[in-house]
Amino acid sequence: MFAGALSLAALLSGATAVGVNFVRTDDFDFAKVVPAPPAPGSVAAAADLDAVLQAQAWRTPEQVDWAKRVAAGDVFVFSEAIGAWFNAKNLPETAALLRGVDSDLDGAINASKKMFARPRPFAADPRVHPCVSRSHGASYPSGHAIGFFVEAGVLSEIFPERHAQILEYAHRLAWGRVIGGVHYPTDLAGGEVLAQAILERLKASAAFQEALGRSRAEVAAFGAAKVGDLLRAAGLELCPAGA
Repeated sequence: MFAGALSLAALLSGATAVGVNFVRTDDFDFAKVVPAPPAPGSVAAAADLDAVLQAQAWRTPEQVDWAKRVAAGDVFVFSEAIGAWFNAKNLPETAALLRGVDSDLDGAINASKKMFARPRPFAADPRVHPCVSRSHGASYPSGHAIGFFVEAGVLSEIFPERHAQILEYAHRLAWGRVIGGVHYPTDLAGGEVLAQAILERLKASAAFQEALGRSRAEVAAFGAAKVGDLLRAAGLELCPAGA
């Protein structure tokens, strides 16, 4: 879905988008934006590893399935927090918006990982046994978490009434990377911090606001059409404006 996994852009269009759509995220000073992860050998680092090992010990078959679903990077996975109708077929403008946002994330994800170069949990300790594919990139910050929290922020702009559910779902998605054994909890926290900085720049982009407006209009039109279908199925009709 993001760097180190199948990208959102690739899932939607068959190829990763090239260039900058809304923000040039590789212009960030990551040392100022994202706090450093726990130092190797520190108490905080030991606690981080303990959390991964505990999640592994408690892993159920259902959690394994969840971790694999999270790793797969389903583009419209947030449909569980929004509704089954939330998909690319129904919302092509929204799909294009998400595709553009996602393609802008690669620079930030790659540059921030390179700066911190934190080994993955399974590379740092042989007791960690991932239940998902072993990503080769650095662990901190989590690229999946960055993507989930940026996507959650964008979707909250489109569905403000569902902000709490969307954000809660983003946290659940991100935790799937700890369950999977490929990230520490602080990797997710670092990803969320960077995601917030990216979202601030996105909201300041005129191109993003234009695309966001198209997405909101599309969602509103689709919702109105669905209401009309339900009324007609019940033998009723919407009153025309001014009637």
